[in-house]
Amino acid sequence: MRPEPGGAPGRLTVISALGIVEILAWGSSFYLPAILAGPVADGTGWPLAGIVGGLTLGLLVAAAASPHVGAVIQRRGGRPVLAAAALFLAAGLATLAVAPVLPVFLAGWLLLGLGMACGLYDPAFATLGRLYGAAARPAITALTLWGGFASTVCWPLSALLVAQIGWRGACLAYAGLHLLVTLPLVLGFIPSTPALPATAETRAAAAGPLSARERRAFRLFAGVLVLGGAIMSLVSVHLVTLLQARGVALASAVSYGALIGPAQVGARIVEMAFKGRHHPLWTLIAAFGLVALGLALLAADVPGLGVWLVLYGGGNGISSIARGTVPLALFGPERYPLLVGRLARPGLIAQALAPPAGAVLLVQAGAGPLWWWLLALALVNLGLIGALWRMR
Repeated sequence: MRPEPGGAPGRLTVISALGIVEILAWGSSFYLPAILAGPVADGTGWPLAGIVGGLTLGLLVAAAASPHVGAVIQRRGGRPVLAAAALFLAAGLATLAVAPVLPVFLAGWLLLGLGMACGLYDPAFATLGRLYGAAARPAITALTLWGGFASTVCWPLSALLVAQIGWRGACLAYAGLHLLVTLPLVLGFIPSTPALPATAETRAAAAGPLSARERRAFRLFAGVLVLGGAIMSLVSVHLVTLLQARGVALASAVSYGALIGPAQVGARIVEMAFKGRHHPLWTLIAAFGLVALGLALLAADVPGLGVWLVLYGGGNGISSIARGTVPLALFGPERYPLLVGRLARPGLIAQALAPPAGAVLLVQAGAGPLWWWLLALALVNLGLIGALWRMR
């Protein structure tokens, strides 16, 4: 891992450091309730809905902050933002650990929401775009490969920590990891980004208004992110319930759900093998084509459940790559961090609100209609992508 000219860390070093940061950021925030919600409810007597609602609250805070985060990365680069993410995540986790009552626990999620706004994929992609400009696509693709291991690493780690030191100790352990691992990685291996040249031309390119055609493309891609985020969060939260409604035993449903993670990583490896020789919109089409196909076969209850979940997981995996590379191709590197921050907001809101809406549908109509709603969202998304392709 040789340094770049001028002593800056080499690209592989930067991606590897940022990859570890992403694993810990995702694992200690977005993926945390999957393992800790039950032990928190058992240990405190707080309502499970309130505990899980902390993630919804955190995602809404992240949505509110994301455009501002993108603007800071646009001006100053990603290093200070990622360092702030480590501090916000550590503070939020420490607050969870010492929370005596549910409102304090939820206050911890306000801090975690700021950490997610500063430290999940969107700011990481913006950081790479600010560092490498138009050549950032391979780095973004490689980073999603690292991020694909977040649940694989952190779910077992969280379970081990809960078993050994309880859920409060697990939160404190993750807070310590952010201070002792994440923060030093950011400060030691993520280069500072030079300030943008202060010419009238570069200021106009970076912050000027979008053209009418660019505004339409922005709205279409934001719609893709909204529907994609809704599908992902609905499946992540309700998959086990949906499978059990079809008579699948709990242990088998969990095993089927575990196929999605390796499928995501495998699909990202295949995408990397093409080395960026195709337009990122082809990646987006492939992603939601696979998602729609998998959901269609699942909705129709066609035999082969594991295979259809692998199709869905593969599509979901490469959709993360498209989320980072399509804006770079559509809008160029000059405004990339700013626009990524703006695009993050609607997708995060969808991720926050879709699971409660799905829960209402499950209660009122049952599992079958929710499967078909998921398919409908995926098909509408393909329509939006088709419109975006015609604008290319």
